[in-house]
Amino acid sequence: MTEPAPAVATGPPSELDKLRRRVEALSRKRDEAEARLRDLLTALLPLDDVLADTSRRAGDLHEARSPREAVSASIALSEQVDAAHRMLRSEFARHDVVPVDVVGRIVDPAEMRVVGTEPHPTWPEGTVLRERLTGFRLGGAVLRAPRVVVAVPGPAPEPEPSVTVAASGGKRAQPQRTTRSQRRRLPRKPWAWHGRRSRRT
Repeated sequence: MTEPAPAVATGPPSELDKLRRRVEALSRKRDEAEARLRDLLTALLPLDDVLADTSRRAGDLHEARSPREAVSASIALSEQVDAAHRMLRSEFARHDVVPVDVVGRIVDPAEMRVVGTEPHPTWPEGTVLRERLTGFRLGGAVLRAPRVVVAVPGPAPEPEPSVTVAASGGKRAQPQRTTRSQRRRLPRKPWAWHGRRSRRT
C-alpha cells in the first residue's frame, strides 16, 4: 500500500520566490539586450569595410595625375559613400529606427527644433522648408529631433551668385590684354604727352 504524496503548499509565493523570479526575468532581458547589441555590431562590420575602402578611394582622388583619373576616382568615391549610407539606413530600419520626414509640415515644437527662418512668398508661416539635421524615431519615440528651417512671410531671398572656375583647373585667369584698337580710344596719361613733347623739342 502506497503512501499519499505530501501536500504541496498552495499559498502565496514567499518573498524569496518573488526575488528569484525577478532575478530570472532581469537575466533574460540582459541576455536579449546583449544578443541584440552583438547582432547590431556584427551588422555594422561591413559598413566599416566600406568606409575603409572609401578612405582609400579618397586618397586616389587626391593623388590623381590627370583629369580622367580624377573623374574616375570621384565617381567611385561617390558610389562608395552612397553604398555606405544605404547600408546604414537599412540597418537602422531593421532595428525600427526611421528618419522623420518633416519638410512641408507645420513645425511642431514637441518633436522639432527650429534653428533658422527664411522668407518665403507662398508657404504659410511656420512651414518647414528644409532640414539642417535629419531627425529619427525609434518605434514611436523620438530618438533625435530634427533641426529645421521654417518659413516666415516675405519675398524669397536672392540666389547667391555662382562662382565660375577657370578652365585652367582652378588657377586664377590672367587679365585679358587690350587690343590695339581699344588702346587708341583710351585717354592719354599726362606723363605720356609730356614725354612726346620733350622728344619733339
